Amino acid sequence: MAQVEEGTYFEKERDKLSREITSGFEELLSTTNGLNRKLEEVLGMTREYETIAALWRCFHDLMKQSDLPEGNTTMEEKPPGLPGTGGHVLK
Repeated sequence: MAQVEEGTYFEKERDKLSREITSGFEELLSTTNGLNRKLEEVLGMTREYETIAALWRCFHDLMKQSDLPEGNTTMEEKPPGLPGTGGHVLK
């Protein structure tokens, strides 16, 4: 009769495993939420970098066009730049 009042071994083990599973799921949910927040931060930063990259690309294109001598339309026709400026080409 004492065994019936306390519950059987199977019921105790079942309850213990249910608590462990519940605890594991709660931990998994918490970790997944943290990961989700980090992914959202990374995606937000990526969008910011794309905007900045587009701005710099426009600036670079404008600078490249302004470096071309009058009447020339390609970079190959451009005279060599000054050493140390990144435009100098050794032949």
